[in-house]
Amino acid sequence: MPALPPGSTIGILGGGQLGRMLAMAAARLGLRCHVYSDASGPAFDVAAETTIGAFEDLGHIRAFAERCDVVTYEFENVPLGAAAAAASMRPVRPGPRALEVAQDRLVEKQFVAGLGLPVAPFANVDTRADLDDALATLGTPAILKTCRLGYDGKGQARIADGADPAWALSAIGHRPAILEGLVAFEYEVSVLLVRALDGETRFYDIPENRHREGILATSTVPSRLPPVAAERARQIAARIAHALDYVGVLAVEMFYLGADAAEPILVNELAPRVHNSGHWTIDACTVSQFESHIRAVAGWPLGATGRHSDAVMENLIGHDADHWAALAAEPGTALHLYGKNEARPGRKMGHVTRVKASG
Repeated sequence: MPALPPGSTIGILGGGQLGRMLAMAAARLGLRCHVYSDASGPAFDVAAETTIGAFEDLGHIRAFAERCDVVTYEFENVPLGAAAAAASMRPVRPGPRALEVAQDRLVEKQFVAGLGLPVAPFANVDTRADLDDALATLGTPAILKTCRLGYDGKGQARIADGADPAWALSAIGHRPAILEGLVAFEYEVSVLLVRALDGETRFYDIPENRHREGILATSTVPSRLPPVAAERARQIAARIAHALDYVGVLAVEMFYLGADAAEPILVNELAPRVHNSGHWTIDACTVSQFESHIRAVAGWPLGATGRHSDAVMENLIGHDADHWAALAAEPGTALHLYGKNEARPGRKMGHVTRVKASG
């Protein structure tokens, strides 16, 4: 398929801040974005066209897709039926297989492990008996996670040594889950890659990520990750992208266990979309992760993913964004606000990226 020319329309399933930044990147290239979501959101402010409709309304999804040249998505919990309906009308990139894998933690872990790649020890948990068996195998401390719909620390319960596991099942609403053995790691990183229609793959610098209360707080480049471990991390992410026949930006969250570990890198989670830990690329790279994703799904040549500046991206959570005036006045700081009308605890309202020239 030839590259979509300027003036073409990219459909985006989802109207959040990631869709907003995708639409802004597309506009820079002369491409239009049509956003479909079940409610108005940050992306609606900047999109060329918008549609509000249920993701379960497959007829509405098909009509939306027919008005686009290609369709992508900005969150991984797009219902598979909606993605399939869109794919019946226009190419959907990344393909629905990436959604199928990433939407279920058990499927995701089995998929990654099936590629011979390292993951934390895990077990399927549907019942209390399953949990008891899993704890007998994996031990404590451990983390019980819902298979579906958990993000930013939601849908998770940590089981400490000697704790009654019944409370953990209650905490996650007795939903299908996996138990993961707790991994002793030095820090978390994420590999951000972009893969083109022809399989060409490029990588951004690997950020070091710090979380607070289950939500990403900062992403820093350059990270402390040793070169050998960084190369291993890129190889792992590329293997996953190839196995999914992936097109677009893929984020693979990983744990770095240390130089003395037999396997220093473990895969934590996949995000088949642009990712919070890559927001720094807007200000520290010539071509951001958002532009890279648009280029890939539109069939364009991939842009340079190199970094011209060091950067620390910090999320603005809840009322952090109330300090916008001071942040806007801070030298070397790029302020990004998402246009959300209500600040709530745990809600991402924007981010700032502090940049300085690479040394």
